[in-house]
Amino acid sequence: MRCTLYICYFGMRQPLVQTQVIPYLLEIAKDGIAISLLTFEPELKEKWTAGQIEIERRKLAEMGIDWHCLPYHKRFSVIATAYDIFRGAWFIRRMIGEKNIDILHGRVHVPTLMGAIARKLSKRKPKLLFDIRGFFPEEYTDAGVWPEGGVLYRSAKRIEKWLMKEADGFVVLTEKAREILFPESKQTGFDKLERPVEVIPCCVDLKRFEIAAGDSRQDMRKKLDIGGRFVMVYVGSFGGWYLTEEMADLYGELKKKRNDAFALVLTQSRPELMETLLLKRGYANSDFLIKQVSPVEIPAYLRSADAAISFIKPCYSKQASSPTKNAEYLGCGLPVIVNDGIGDTTEFTQADQTGVVIEEFANEAYARAMDELFEMMKDRETLAERCIVSARKRFDLEGVGGRRYRRLYNGLSG
Repeated sequence: MRCTLYICYFGMRQPLVQTQVIPYLLEIAKDGIAISLLTFEPELKEKWTAGQIEIERRKLAEMGIDWHCLPYHKRFSVIATAYDIFRGAWFIRRMIGEKNIDILHGRVHVPTLMGAIARKLSKRKPKLLFDIRGFFPEEYTDAGVWPEGGVLYRSAKRIEKWLMKEADGFVVLTEKAREILFPESKQTGFDKLERPVEVIPCCVDLKRFEIAAGDSRQDMRKKLDIGGRFVMVYVGSFGGWYLTEEMADLYGELKKKRNDAFALVLTQSRPELMETLLLKRGYANSDFLIKQVSPVEIPAYLRSADAAISFIKPCYSKQASSPTKNAEYLGCGLPVIVNDGIGDTTEFTQADQTGVVIEEFANEAYARAMDELFEMMKDRETLAERCIVSARKRFDLEGVGGRRYRRLYNGLSG
């Protein structure tokens, strides 16, 4: 039996691990691959008891996942990350021998670096899969965390270059990222050195969202006390990459177009960040709901909406981005207003006719987008079906994500 170790620099309880990592691992396991998972837990001693760890380990073992965890260190971030890298590499080196690991699967740069170092130190030489996902060094400079061209950026790029040389296979999230990093693979599926390359966007279990779309919309609307109002939903964080002011402006234009507009915002960020902005744009307290919900609850809330928003700061690094929220919206049959410059979003939205793309952040553009959206929504059933078909075609966990990961694993196994 082939064995893989998936290395993730996030904690088990974080939403990303629950909605992205675990579902993908279950898909990979369908080919009879034994799965081990290493996570790094923030405040491990404070937030996990020995009993809780054992319960979680048993639960995952029943799913076919052998879970291991190490503490994540944050204070003095550069030193802490360096410490985690070398401690993780030493732990992985031991696991390579104990578990007879065939593939080291690193989710983004830091975990892949751990795997590459561990392989150098090990007699057994498993294949190294570099799940690149986003442009990590550029994300930090685009966000203003690192100065462009600074020491940290240059160091990260040198490490990235080494990992690109060491890896035996690659995953990127978008066709645009493939064109930038591996243009030759578009036709063949392999890079210049005949290493496999797969484009695997952020997929979701569409069964959860399609069930929600088929459930009683009126029941959820009654629960939220929104009646027959026009509901525009946003799922995600505020600030940083996520353009809070611009989203508020769009909500403002919606209010001008429709007095019955209702803003539904599902976020882990502080509600007051959006509350103040909506009140300034003509919304009363009864015109919006800003709420923290768990990933499990998202489909139930999306079922009550009419349309959705996805605004992300367009910059170089975001060419490699695949917003999970877009897949969730489409899976519930919701058309979405998106901005240009984010991964393959523009191409998908226009080709599948599942929403409206804006090219500039201006009230006039928002007003035009609303008019286009209302025109599309004259035939709601057809539009909803197009959205769901698009989600199945592009973001289905089993049909897209799982199938491509399994194909990649088979390629790495020769």
